[in-house]
Amino acid sequence: MAEPRFSMTADEDLPRTFRREKEAREREAQERDQPTHGASAPNDDYEYVEEIAYDPEGVTVTRLDVPFFHLMLFFIKAVFAAIPAIIILVGVCILIGETLQSQLPWLRQFEFELIMRPPS
Repeated sequence: MAEPRFSMTADEDLPRTFRREKEAREREAQERDQPTHGASAPNDDYEYVEEIAYDPEGVTVTRLDVPFFHLMLFFIKAVFAAIPAIIILVGVCILIGETLQSQLPWLRQFEFELIMRPPS
C-alpha cells in the first residue's frame, strides 16, 4: 500500500504557538551567529512576545471566535458521548443503593407507595 502524500510540510503541520517558538529560536540562533559591529536596537516585538509568554500571573481570555456550526457540532457530539456515561452512572447508583438497602436495612427511614385511584 502506498503511503499518503500530504501537501503540508513538517513546519505547517505544527500548531501556531510551536511554529512561533521555533521561528523565535531560529532568529536567536541567527543573531548569535552574526558578528556584531556595534550596539543594535532590541527587537521590540520579540521582547513583547517574550514578556507575554512568560507572564507568571497568568492569562485572561477576553474573546473566543468559534464559528456557530463548529460549536453546534461539538455540543451535539458531547450529548451523544454523555448518554452512555449517564446510563453507567444510573446503573452504578442503583447497584450501590440496592447493596446498601440489603446490607443496612436500618438506613431506610421511610417508604411510600403511589396509589392511583379512579376519579369518583
